[in-house]
Amino acid sequence: MPVYNPPLRDMQFVMHEVLKVTDDFKDMPQHAEVDVDTINAVLEEAGKFATQVIFPLNISGDTEGCTLDQKTHEVKTPAGFKEAYKTYVEGGWAALSCDPGFGGQGLPLVVNQCFYEMMNSANQAWTMYPGLTHGAYAALHTYGTDDQKKTYLPKMTSGEWTGTMCLTEPHCGTDLGLMRTKAEPQADGTYKLTGNKIFISAGEHDMAENIIHLVLARLPDAPPGIKGVSLFIVPKFNVKADGSLGERNGIYCGGLEHKMGIHGNATAQIVIDGAVGTIVGQPNKGMQAMFVMMNAARLGVGNQSLGLTEVAYQNALAYAKDRIQMRSLTGPKAKDKPADPIIVHPDVRRMLLTAKAYAEGGRALAIFCSVLLEKAHNHPDEKVRKDSDEMLSLLTPITKAFLTDNGYNATTQCQQVFGGHGYIKEWGMEQFVRDARINMIYEGTNTIQSLDLLGRKVLGNNGATLKKFGKLVGALVMDEGVNEKMAEFINPLAVLGEQITKFTTEIGFKGLQNADEVGAAAVDYLRVAGHLVFGYFWARMAQVALREIAAGNTDPFYTAKLQTARFYFARLFPETASLMRTARAGSKVLMDTDAALA
Repeated sequence: MPVYNPPLRDMQFVMHEVLKVTDDFKDMPQHAEVDVDTINAVLEEAGKFATQVIFPLNISGDTEGCTLDQKTHEVKTPAGFKEAYKTYVEGGWAALSCDPGFGGQGLPLVVNQCFYEMMNSANQAWTMYPGLTHGAYAALHTYGTDDQKKTYLPKMTSGEWTGTMCLTEPHCGTDLGLMRTKAEPQADGTYKLTGNKIFISAGEHDMAENIIHLVLARLPDAPPGIKGVSLFIVPKFNVKADGSLGERNGIYCGGLEHKMGIHGNATAQIVIDGAVGTIVGQPNKGMQAMFVMMNAARLGVGNQSLGLTEVAYQNALAYAKDRIQMRSLTGPKAKDKPADPIIVHPDVRRMLLTAKAYAEGGRALAIFCSVLLEKAHNHPDEKVRKDSDEMLSLLTPITKAFLTDNGYNATTQCQQVFGGHGYIKEWGMEQFVRDARINMIYEGTNTIQSLDLLGRKVLGNNGATLKKFGKLVGALVMDEGVNEKMAEFINPLAVLGEQITKFTTEIGFKGLQNADEVGAAAVDYLRVAGHLVFGYFWARMAQVALREIAAGNTDPFYTAKLQTARFYFARLFPETASLMRTARAGSKVLMDTDAALA
């Protein structure tokens, strides 16, 4: 059986020592009184929920999966899932960072971010049920009418009702302009929706009394393409004027997908047959509201892979310390045993350190993004809100794609540490690999994230936002450029900071001549940008560790942080050189291949 221990010490290090998040909170009236002790105390209890309540259900939930009653269209989740959700709701965990005006606790989003990382480590499939609700909540909180907020948000805040996002249809995936689901206006101001959706995570289950579906559909007079899409609230059970549940709505599960991973989550085929819905926002402006949910989901998916990377690393490390096999190349280390623990072998350490570096770098980025999101929504200064939102827009595709690519890499490497045992179910490692694989696909494949980053977020404003991140890098280089102890971290970061400007300009000029040049370079480009971001955070973490050591702090945590930073810059960061070379190979070797692909 696998094990999991919440990485509270590392979370505290990033929040309080590197980013000093409470300093940002002091500028926001609703969080001005939130202190370090409060955050730590909440997360300690959150870790207990993750490890004691949902982690024991991870393997059993994967084995059992969800079952659909074809007659009633009801879905039964794996044993223990419903009871765990009841514990989650009763503990107030659903309301952690929600608006107090709707019954929320109003804690900073960074607390929810760290809580969800722990839950994703413990049980990604289970965590998706409440996780999707947060995105639906955010969309309604931003674009819902007062009546819609009053009707739905209190129950979604408490967790009594869950939410979904219904986008994909059988004939179209990310190209939502092709969707066919229809919405017919009714005399009472509601709409009747008809259509089919697929791949709807948590689309039907027995854990909550109502499911609030946010559905994209077309009005009869809608213009073609993405500009003709509207967003609707379509509850599983209609809600009466007094807030009580009414009759069953015409939206139901027609089938469950049989998937490679996340078996404990109901990935539903949703049939919409004359279902009653109410419009969110303006007609034909549905994507504006849906993007609130989609961007939240993209950050959430990055967090899923962060959680899997951490739990896979913990188990691989424990195994490597215990498993004995062969002798060290430099002579026996465990002389009292017939062989040495495999952790003495260099390549085992490479695999372990790869996962550790990607987990800790990803945690820094994810926490940074949660603070940006907080400032974008709640900072009293309009310029700070705008700048934070712009920076978050740049970092969202990187968080989604870079963390999920790294997560699949890391879980696979950790599985490899186990050798043949990594292929066996009861060790848990093969489940982490299977669960991690979907994260590179849904909420926009990582290629789409790469096109979004390069085409829209970078070239779309001539690199203005990228330059703003470059200023953060430049400031760190300026502060530490003469510090010899920081040279191994600062020098490669400074070099890449200069290279990426030229690299971006070069791709941009080529793209003006042939748009396929952008498509050909995008995936490699995102990984280069990802390493620039990770390099920045790893340099900042090394900076803090060096300062603590210089001040006489003997906590081995700081020595470990420095060693991991050195590994990252020596063995992972140099990938950027080959990525820039392959990106510069251009589109011809991809597109002039009709004979090869005949």
